Parts: sequence; structure tokens; C-alpha cells
Amino acid sequence: MKKLTKVMSIAAAGAVLFGMSACGNSNNGGGSNDSNVTLTVWGPSEDQAKSDSWLQTMEKNFEKANPNTKFTWKNAVVSEGDAGKKVKTDAKAAADVYMFANDQLGTLKESNAISELSDDAAKQVKEQNSDSVIQSVTGSDGKLYGVPFTGNTWFMYYNKSKFTSDDIKSLDTMLQKGKVTFPVSNSWYFPAFYMGNGGTMFGAKGTDAKAGVNFPDAAAVTAYLAKLVANPNFSDDADGSGIAAVKAGKADVFFSGTWDASNAKEALGDNYAAAPAPSYTLNGKTVQIKPFSGSKAIASNPNSKNPKWASKFAAYLGSKEAQKAHYTMCNVVPSDKTLADQADVKADPAAIAQIETIEKYSVNQPTISAMNNFWEPATTFGKALSGKTVTESNAEAQTTSWLNSYKK
Repeated sequence: MKKLTKVMSIAAAGAVLFGMSACGNSNNGGGSNDSNVTLTVWGPSEDQAKSDSWLQTMEKNFEKANPNTKFTWKNAVVSEGDAGKKVKTDAKAAADVYMFANDQLGTLKESNAISELSDDAAKQVKEQNSDSVIQSVTGSDGKLYGVPFTGNTWFMYYNKSKFTSDDIKSLDTMLQKGKVTFPVSNSWYFPAFYMGNGGTMFGAKGTDAKAGVNFPDAAAVTAYLAKLVANPNFSDDADGSGIAAVKAGKADVFFSGTWDASNAKEALGDNYAAAPAPSYTLNGKTVQIKPFSGSKAIASNPNSKNPKWASKFAAYLGSKEAQKAHYTMCNVVPSDKTLADQADVKADPAAIAQIETIEKYSVNQPTISAMNNFWEPATTFGKALSGKTVTESNAEAQTTSWLNSYKK
């Protein structure tokens, strides 16, 4: 309790700073002396489940930092993954402030549902975050939208009694020494094998829809995946079956993100460990598996009746102080670079695995709306891999058919 109280007092102090400086640009609109302000805020259930949860605590701190304004908060449960779809339905009726997964950025921009950051908020984002995280909230127009509060990617949880520090660098070695489960049927996961082999999506920066999907030597990668699926020490992690297999002692490795850290700890016990995804061997060449990465961020709605305050509060929720509280209260790994050096973060295997993956072993997931057309064909192909209808012998034909679907 003492630790939490200390963090909250720091967050309150931060609210004073960001309440004054996060919105210095004229593009926020609205008056600064509003006496009564109502803000609708959307976020995941775990952030607002109780009256003293993270979101409510941040709102109270924000009120203290702005004593001349009376705030009315209307909180609703809308996850980061669902925000884009819900906002797009009716941007004018959507929340003033909401959290979103950055892959929705292109759609949100096209729907006029997300505000460009003010100069001060943009400065805050650039000071806090690495280049890859900054890029995750950069639109195709080069402008910033949304304040990141955590990275978003996946990595590997494993049984450290089964593998050495060298073993975990190679998927092929791990398959020789233990049992591996991986969501090969999931379109967010299996493309990492193609991206690691020099694949690009929508150009080098992921912003050119006309460039399409380009996976060099794709048939060879597909053949590798088909062989992987046929390996008796491999199983497809479909619908959460991977962590159940680890818990039952039927698998030693599974791939997920920080959202599964507590489940991984429970499943692996004293042998709990985490690390970036390994490499694999393709035609004698070592290829690093590279997951998609991005961020989760806070946005303000340009259709808000209180755009200045919405922008201020969004900036505060992504501030260093709010991120520190978010990690302490909810174990949400901060995107803020300086917080990565905190003792508790450095001692957290999942946090370090996420940070290292984003900075060294991943590719930024494109945010343009054309990315929406990638998922369905990829899901169909992933299920075909898992179902073994894609094989080493037909890999070239099946891969060509899949990739041609993006040229129509």
C-alpha cells in the first residue's frame, strides 16, 4: 500500500505539469476557463473495475491539478481492440477520450475520429518514446495521432529448466529439446516468419498501399512452416490451447504478450522465463522471427464538445507519471523509455522481453487502412497451414494463390 500511495502522489504531481502544458497548440480549440466539463472516457474493464482503479485514480489526480474546473466523468468499457470499430460507427457520438490499438490509426483518421496531437503533446511523445513507438502513432501524413502508453507485440514464454540461454535463440534447437506450441493459424503471428526473411507490407515504411505485400522467397518460408506443423514436437496454439498445454506439462514453450504474463507465471511456476522470439533456419540461413509491433495509445476525439480538455486528459493518461501508476496498479508495461530502467521493470521478464522485441526483433505493423484487407486471406492461409492442407510439396502453389489474393 505504501508503494501505491507513493506512486499516486507522484502521478498527482505529474498531473499538474501536464494539465498546464500538454495542450499548447491552437488545434485543440475550446476555452481554458470552462467551469463545468463533461468527458466521456473509454477504456478496458481492468482499468476501471473499481472506484479506486487506475482510470478513476487518474481522473481524481487530474481534477486536483485543475481545481477551477468541475469535471463530470462518464466512463465506459470499450477495449483498445474494439475502440476503432466502435468510434468508426459514429465518430460524433463516440467518447471524448479513448484508448486504441495503433493498427486502427488509418481507419480512425479516415473517419475523422482522432485528433492530431498539439505541439506540446507531440513533444511529450517524442521525449518519452523510442523511434519505433513514435512511428506507431505517426500517420501517413507524417503527423502524430495518439499518446502511446504501452508497446504491443508478442514474444516467447518458456520453461527455463528445459533450455539454455543459447537454446532459446533457435526454434530448431528448441524443437529438438522440448515441445513447442505456436499460433500458426493466427494471422497476427505466423507472418513473422515471412517478415523476418525480408518481407515488407505496403512499402518500406508501411504507408504505400500500392506497394502491396512483398514476401521474398515466400514459398520456402511456407515449406518451412508446413514442415514445422508436421513436427511431432510442435502443436498449433489455437484458442488458448498453448498455455493449457504448458500448464499440463505437454508443452515447454508458448508465444503471447504481456497480457498473459500472470497466466504464464502460474503455468510455469519456478521455471518461468520470457524472451524475444527465436530465429529459424531457412535453406541454411539463419532468419530471425520478427513479430508485428506497435503500441496502445490514448486519443482525443476531434468531435468532442470539450476538445481542449479531451486533449489535455489524453496527454496526461500517457504521461510518465500515469504510465508508472499503470504499471504499478495493472502491470501495463510502460512505453516511456526512462521507466524501462526502473528496478521493478528490469526485474520483470515479460516487460524486458516486450521492450527488446519492439526495439530489436520486430517490424512496425502498418497502420494504413489497406492493412484491413490483409487479415482475412492470411487467416484462411494460417488455418490451411494448421490443418495440413498446405504441405511442403504444394507450398509454392498455395503461397502463390494466397499472395495473389492481395493483387485483386
